[in-house]
Amino acid sequence: MKILYLLLLLAAPALSFAQSGVLKGRLTSGSEPLTYATITLSGTKIGATTNEKGFYELPNVSPGNYFVSFSAIGYLAEKFGVTINSGQIAVLNGNLKENSSKLDEVVVTGVSRRTELKRNPVPIAVMSKREMNENVNNNVIDAIVKGVPGVNAVTTGPNISKPFIRGLGYNRVLTLYEGVRQEGQQWGDEHGIEVDQYAIGRAEVIKGPASLTYGSDAIAGVINLIPSLPEGANGILKGDYIVDYHTNNGMVGTSLGLALKNNDWRYILRGTAKAAHDYRNKIDGFVYNTGYTEYNLSGVVRVDKNWGYSQIVATLYNDQQEIPDGSRDSLTRRFTKQTSESLSDNIKKRVPVHYNDLKAYEIAALKQHIQHYRLYTHNQIKLGESTLNTSIGLQQSVRKEYSHPTLVQQAGLNVVLNTLNYDFKYNLTPIAGIESTLGVNGMYQTNTSKDATDFPIPDYNLFDAGIFLFAKKTFNKLDLSGGIRYDNRTINWDAFYVAPNPENGFAKKGTAGGNAQLQFPSFKHRYTGISGSVGITYNLSERLLLKANIARGYRAPNITEIGSNGLDPGAHIVYLGNRSFIPEFSLQEDVGIISYLKDVDLMAELFNNQINNYIYQAKLTDANGNPVIIVPGNTTYAYQQSKARLYGAEFTVNLHPRKLKWLAFNNSMSYVTGLNQNKQLIKQSNGQAKYLPFIPPLHLRSELKVTLQKAYGQFSKIYFKADVDAFAAQNRFYGFDNTETATPGYTLFNIGAGTTVKNKSEKTVCELFFQVDNLFDTAYQSNLNRLKYFEYYQSSPTGKLGIYNIGRNVSFKAVFPF
Repeated sequence: MKILYLLLLLAAPALSFAQSGVLKGRLTSGSEPLTYATITLSGTKIGATTNEKGFYELPNVSPGNYFVSFSAIGYLAEKFGVTINSGQIAVLNGNLKENSSKLDEVVVTGVSRRTELKRNPVPIAVMSKREMNENVNNNVIDAIVKGVPGVNAVTTGPNISKPFIRGLGYNRVLTLYEGVRQEGQQWGDEHGIEVDQYAIGRAEVIKGPASLTYGSDAIAGVINLIPSLPEGANGILKGDYIVDYHTNNGMVGTSLGLALKNNDWRYILRGTAKAAHDYRNKIDGFVYNTGYTEYNLSGVVRVDKNWGYSQIVATLYNDQQEIPDGSRDSLTRRFTKQTSESLSDNIKKRVPVHYNDLKAYEIAALKQHIQHYRLYTHNQIKLGESTLNTSIGLQQSVRKEYSHPTLVQQAGLNVVLNTLNYDFKYNLTPIAGIESTLGVNGMYQTNTSKDATDFPIPDYNLFDAGIFLFAKKTFNKLDLSGGIRYDNRTINWDAFYVAPNPENGFAKKGTAGGNAQLQFPSFKHRYTGISGSVGITYNLSERLLLKANIARGYRAPNITEIGSNGLDPGAHIVYLGNRSFIPEFSLQEDVGIISYLKDVDLMAELFNNQINNYIYQAKLTDANGNPVIIVPGNTTYAYQQSKARLYGAEFTVNLHPRKLKWLAFNNSMSYVTGLNQNKQLIKQSNGQAKYLPFIPPLHLRSELKVTLQKAYGQFSKIYFKADVDAFAAQNRFYGFDNTETATPGYTLFNIGAGTTVKNKSEKTVCELFFQVDNLFDTAYQSNLNRLKYFEYYQSSPTGKLGIYNIGRNVSFKAVFPF
């Protein structure tokens, strides 16, 4: 009897299999396995997840006809019919298409706590690291410009890009590094954002006022650059090595990142080096003094516990950027170099630049040297259903501009900016479904001029503090959110004197008396502002939603707008501020409709922005209309203030047919008009002051991308793409006193390709990216290109004036993970 019972036990699995069946298979996306994807069988509780190679198995399935659902985060779900026969194995494979919809993505910018995009009424865009890799560029801002409609950049060569959002930039766009506001004299034209582009893993862009959360300087929007935080197995050192090369300016970039997880602790370290010589185009040839070198080092220590987390981050940035001035021979149009000081300098007698200097990686004597140091900590403490988030950061920006050809070691500008950032948020326990946050943030800042000869701004102290309340509630398909904020900013400086320096014949910081002249009379002022927003998001369905938001923004005048009175040698501009300026206040309305259909994504975002006390630059002229020259060879700009209005829209149509999983056709259009509402000035200028400066033209972008759905040997994730960037002519410009001129339209064609290389065990060896920008080497000048106005003559033998943008550029990028 016992023997019979034992035989029955041994036969049970076989009998069970004979009465049921097995479903197994593999899930992929293109040629890549999908790990941890979900498989469910309709009408049952049977399910499974795929393993690291994409395989799954559902045993003991009763015979019958079923629908099988395949799903994974970031991919479009698929459903298939399958028949399970008794005692048989059914094989069903699936290939899921990446979901272009980002509505389920969670954002951290401009919100009090992590929020899904579809629950946020504020226009916000997200770019992943892979998207930024596929938009290979000299800097991270240019990569964002390519990927986010409505974002542009004022440029001074390939390495210097100042972000603009919907026609507003400089201190109106707040740049964050993992939520910490970037403070590095961002009012200046001639230096970019002090971050390591290879360290950034994600970018979040708010298009519209974000003063509620961030206070002053976020009146146009926010760009939050979030560093990568690699995941890995416990106790195993992981990392990546990046190699980047661009043919146009010979840019060579290398970056090494290391990451280690030890139980609850994570450690990250990255070092980067970049170097480039002068860039070129077919009109100017090599553009003298546009090369640069850049070095970055960053480290992260983070611990995650049941009580929350704590993180400490340190970054070092060291950049040497040459300073172009556009001087050249009037007949040959060859670039020339300055060899004598301004008072004795004769443009027509400058020395032509040797060809070897144009391709040299050695930085020229006339340059700027920018060093930026950052140390900050993020902490979260869980208090039941509430959380307390704290951030404290220290930054130092050292900016030196060397503008003296006879004293190359003497800095013309030498300023040190020290900043203490603080941010505290208490996320309260939800009451009646209302999520609310009480917060306070701001900064303390000191600016000091060191050994220099030019002093465009005074030594000042600034204290900024703001308190805000934010609340959000969900009513079924409708999300309602909003809040209010009060800001207080105090800025002051003592009387600043400039005296002759007998050691070098230039000027130096002085004290009252003797030969010293008062450059900046003492000043103290307090700026206050109330800002806020209210918005709704209505999810008509999982694929269709409506958004509406109205926000009041606030911005206190920056230091150059109220305090400048001198030459910025790197910009070749004498700035004249006005200490009577009052804060800007904006009222912006946003309406959007987003539809993610089966085969197409449709998005329309419209905005209207009314700004009171808008501050802008304009060339200074005398009573006869002639330019005022305070420092020879440099332009003089005076700040103005008036009412302004900006309105426009962004439209997106992305085609991704499910039956053609290999195809994606993405299209976008962005448009903004900026109107100066100073009626008296418009009348005085005969309409030349009707429009605001630095307004981008109509921009159309189309990208056709083909992704192969299977691997070819060791090559997988193979894609090819071609895109077109079309910019309309900009005939709506601020033409008063020739501050701006009309800009012809142009079209750029670009192509790219990429692949992932794997070894026989399917481990990634490297990711390769290839790109050709400006394929046909089109000669063009963007209306946001500052070098367009670097011209000493009224005419030229070629009929071309100013400096043109970069020509054809072929780039190669390889990422080696380990």
